[in-house]
Amino acid sequence: MFLARRPDDAALARWLVHEEAVPLPAAPDLAGLTVDHYRTVLGRGAGAERRACDALRAWEMFRLGWVRIVPMRPAIAVGTTVGVLVRHLGLWSLNPCRIVAVIDERGPDDARFGFVYRTLPGHAVEGEERFVVEWTGADDRVAYDVTAWSRPLHLLARLGKPVARVVQRRFARDSHAAMRRAVGG
Repeated sequence: MFLARRPDDAALARWLVHEEAVPLPAAPDLAGLTVDHYRTVLGRGAGAERRACDALRAWEMFRLGWVRIVPMRPAIAVGTTVGVLVRHLGLWSLNPCRIVAVIDERGPDDARFGFVYRTLPGHAVEGEERFVVEWTGADDRVAYDVTAWSRPLHLLARLGKPVARVVQRRFARDSHAAMRRAVGG
């Protein structure tokens, strides 16, 4: 949904209640989707891993000034519905998503924590996005990994696909920078 002005908190709350009732669409057919994959090392060791997982739980990767998650600190659980509020080109877009998978794997040599959300009807694009913090024991590195599979859905996103791609790449870059700040790397 594209808007001429930023909705107030009451309007966002009403919108979110509506979106929570929207049925989850089937997983998108991956054929023809654009795949974006970005990874950055956040630090090393158990402390960096703990801070990175805490930052992911707090949705720090969405605290960018021009992007906001609604509600401010949603639960990372299958079925949680969120809105991604984005300011770009003088407009606001409000994009509904729902968490469809939680990743919480810990072994002796590696660990992964994160989630996957899928876009709901009304989002500017169709697809899924995965946000994961990974620790690899072999080198003690902690990384933040984002993978998105998407295709423009809204007419404005299709017509302005080059602009939409710039916004997607900007989000990936700024999201990684926010996680590095949160972890202290």
